Amino acid sequence: MEVNDVSVREQLFHNRVRETFICVLLFTCLYILSYLILTHFKKNADYVTDDIEDATANKIALWLCTFTLSVAVCAVLLLPISILSNEVLLIFPHSYYMQWLNGSLIHGLWNLVFLFSNLSLVFLMPFAYFFTESEGFVGCKKGVMARVYETAVVLLLLTLLVLGMVWVFVALLNNHSARESLYDMWEYYLPYLYSAISLCGVLLLLLCTPFGLSRMFSVTGSLLVKPRLLEDVEVEINCAAFEEASLSRTLNRGSTACWVSVNVEPLRTQFLGVQAKRIALEMRRRASPWQRNLFYPLAMLLLLALTVACVLMVCFHVLELLFDETAMPSGMGDPRLGTASFSMFGSLGAAVQVVLILYLMVSSVVGFYSSPLFTSLLPRSQDTNLTQIIGNCVSLLVLSSALPVFSRTLGITRFDLLGDFGRYNWLGNFHIVFLYNILFAGLTSACLINTLTWAVQRELMRAFGLHKLPLTVSRTTIPLKLLLANGLSKIQ
Repeated sequence: MEVNDVSVREQLFHNRVRETFICVLLFTCLYILSYLILTHFKKNADYVTDDIEDATANKIALWLCTFTLSVAVCAVLLLPISILSNEVLLIFPHSYYMQWLNGSLIHGLWNLVFLFSNLSLVFLMPFAYFFTESEGFVGCKKGVMARVYETAVVLLLLTLLVLGMVWVFVALLNNHSARESLYDMWEYYLPYLYSAISLCGVLLLLLCTPFGLSRMFSVTGSLLVKPRLLEDVEVEINCAAFEEASLSRTLNRGSTACWVSVNVEPLRTQFLGVQAKRIALEMRRRASPWQRNLFYPLAMLLLLALTVACVLMVCFHVLELLFDETAMPSGMGDPRLGTASFSMFGSLGAAVQVVLILYLMVSSVVGFYSSPLFTSLLPRSQDTNLTQIIGNCVSLLVLSSALPVFSRTLGITRFDLLGDFGRYNWLGNFHIVFLYNILFAGLTSACLINTLTWAVQRELMRAFGLHKLPLTVSRTTIPLKLLLANGLSKIQ
């Protein structure tokens, strides 16, 4: 009996060591990737200064931002890794090389991401911001430790303020006397605060994702070469070259005549825009027929298919919510990987779910940076200060940590939430979940229809040359005969 107990303890010990090693290896790879991304965007002047103290504080804040960004990337990969792990175990149920992939490992990853995401959002990112802004208390010796002491005191006061506000809000909302013990704060108020933060992240995804799904068409179109529809690229290149040469001569004369910067700057901006237009036209001329006529339509059709698939899955989930109680998002204690597929279409459906989840995340990021409120946070290569980096890391962490709840609430996947992700208070409210699905389907459909109709109208107007008409002319009142005549003349 003792031998069996020893063998069981040894097996548990080896499993724990193996899971710890896998988690550390995964996080190390994500940390290196996040550091490379941040060093590509950071402003080097903030880290190479004459003040050694400021440079050290900025480096420490950059390390904290790297940790936060790596946690955000890991949160994005939580559902795809879980879904793919289940399908791999279904395909290879008795494989010796897949024994390390089990429910305990996946459950541990979910718990670690939940812990680190809340730690980064509540403590590390505020600490990084206050640490870069602090100078130490008056009368104390200057240095890095003085900044640490001031930041710790400010962060403690902020924590007490936030907890006090949550305590008052919960007491007013539930109409009963507030709880008093520290145990109640840990078991009741902190989970309530996490639930409120997650709800804000899910609402932010609700606003950004439909707008991002519509913006994906224009962003992808700017990266690819569009087909030449009734267009003479050579004429446009010559016109752009002539305009560029004229602006260049004007700028040269202005520099020799010592013009003031008020007259030169608009011309320089116009010159850069014309130069970028000429370069884009030359790229279109050098593009192969396959690249012009095949890649762009396929990319647009793929984006349209993914967006329509998301809307259809959400509509189907709305019907499920009306007739099936198990369609509600909930927490799962034991993942039980390898028992059944989480898609009715098997491995193919699981792969589609993974693609849709990643597509929704990319669309939400595009919609976030395209919205007027957050365009100032858009990072620029080698020209992003530390405050903007902190703001970007916090925003991406909020979006990514809400992605599993967002995907499960919309019914993109039937993989239930693990760990503390499934303990949010509002997940069991049918009215919130149902209204959320209706709003997402309606907003996405409206944005998609608006984007497609305006895109078709814009391309037709550009093809027939009607975009060159003066703004005072109403293009909606142009007769059809004039459209056809103008198009036939261009074809001839």
